[in-house]
Amino acid sequence: MNQDLTVVAKDNMIRISPTKLSILVNSIVNMKVSSAVNQLQFSSKRISRTILKVLNAAIANAENNKQLDIDKLFVKEAYVGKSLRMKRWRPRAKGRAASIIKPFSKVTIVVEERSETKKEKK
Repeated sequence: MNQDLTVVAKDNMIRISPTKLSILVNSIVNMKVSSAVNQLQFSSKRISRTILKVLNAAIANAENNKQLDIDKLFVKEAYVGKSLRMKRWRPRAKGRAASIIKPFSKVTIVVEERSETKKEKK
């Protein structure tokens, strides 16, 4: 694999659980970048705007840092990991407390330049 044709973009503090985020992120893997942008723009999920920002950052990194052709870019990998968990407390009956855990996620999108289009997911 040629490392000169791959570009990475990350976001380490996304306020959503990793399981909810991975459903959206896995839907854009092996897609052409233009169709992945269209899918994220018209998605009804709230977090799709944040993923679109990370994807646009990867496209900008490919164009400006490595001088790759935007028309030949594909989403090679996109994966999600756990980040910190905010712990909050909610008062309950009889002086007790219940914990509320607000998870954060990390997302990494790897974009590569390909010449063939036969691996595109539809």
